[in-house]
Amino acid sequence: MLSFARHRRLRHTANLRAMVRETRLHKEDLIYPIFVVEGENQKNPVQSMPGVFQVSLDLLNEEIEEVVKLGIKSVILFGIPHEKDEVGSGAYHDHGIVQRAIAQIKQQHSDLVVIADTCLCEYTDHGHCGVVENGQIVNDVSLKLLAKTAVSQAKAGADIIAPSNMMDGFVAAIREALDEEGFVHIPIMSYAVKYASAFYGPFREAAESTPKFGDRKTYQMDPANRLEALREAEADVEQGCDFLIVKPALSYLDIVRDVKNHFNLPVVAYNVSGEYSMIKAAAENGWIDEKGTVLEMLTSMKRAGADLIITYHAKDVARWLDEQSDY
Repeated sequence: MLSFARHRRLRHTANLRAMVRETRLHKEDLIYPIFVVEGENQKNPVQSMPGVFQVSLDLLNEEIEEVVKLGIKSVILFGIPHEKDEVGSGAYHDHGIVQRAIAQIKQQHSDLVVIADTCLCEYTDHGHCGVVENGQIVNDVSLKLLAKTAVSQAKAGADIIAPSNMMDGFVAAIREALDEEGFVHIPIMSYAVKYASAFYGPFREAAESTPKFGDRKTYQMDPANRLEALREAEADVEQGCDFLIVKPALSYLDIVRDVKNHFNLPVVAYNVSGEYSMIKAAAENGWIDEKGTVLEMLTSMKRAGADLIITYHAKDVARWLDEQSDY
C-alpha cells in the first residue's frame, strides 16, 4: 500500500482548520487612518479611495463613535489645513487642525489610542516633508520643526508620535524634544522603513500633499534596496523608537519579515492607499471578492511578521471579523 503524508486531514472541516491556524487577524491589530480638514460640515469623498473621506471637526465625533463601536482600538490622524506656507507652520501650531482633533477625540474617548502622524508635507506650500532651500530639502533645519510638531501633538494629548518624514536623525531629535518637555512616556512609532513608492498616489489626493516640484527620492528609500532597510531601522532603534513601520506593505513583505527577524520591537505594516484603491477598483468591477481578498492580504502581512497594520480597510475588516469569517 502506498505510504505518504495525509496533509488534508487537518483541512477537512472549518473547525479543524481553525484549530490549527497559525496566523490570526484581530481587531486589536488594526489602526485606522483619518483625514481631518478645516471647515464645517465637511465630509469630502476621496475620489481615488472609495469609502474614505476628509472629515471636519464637527463631524469627527460621529466617525470616532463608529470606530469605537466596531472595536477598533487605534486611529492615526492626518491633517489638511486651510493655509500652507514654506515651513509648514500649521503642523506645529498649538491650535492646528490635528492638535484640535487629538484633543477632541481624547475628550470623547480617552481610552482610544490616538497616533499623530508627524510630518510637514500636508502643511508646506511646496508639498515636501522638510524645509526647502535652493531647491533642496535640508535635513537638520527640518528636524527642529519636526521636533516642535511632535511636542505640540503630545501637548494636545496624542498617545503615540509617528514621524513619517524620513529625515536623518528624526527619531533622535523628536525623542530629545519630547523628553525635555516631560513627555518621556510618549512612544515613537517610527516610519523607519519608508520607500519612495508609486503606491502613494491616492494618499496624496486625500492629504493634499503632492510635491509641487521634483519627488521624494532623496529622502525616501529606493524600492530596489533591502539591506538599506535594516540600516534605517537599526538607526531608529538606537535613537529610541518604540515601534517600527514598514511602508508600503504588500510589495515589501520580505522587508517586514527581515525587520521582524532583526529587531525586538513591534512591527507595523502600512497597507497604503494604492493597495487599498486597487482592491476597491477591482471589487467594484466584479473582478475579485473584496472581503476574501482583503482578509487574505492582511493575513499575509501578519504572517510576514507584522504585529499591527495601518489600513483604510479597518472598518470593513472589523465588521467581517464579527461575522466569524475563515480568517
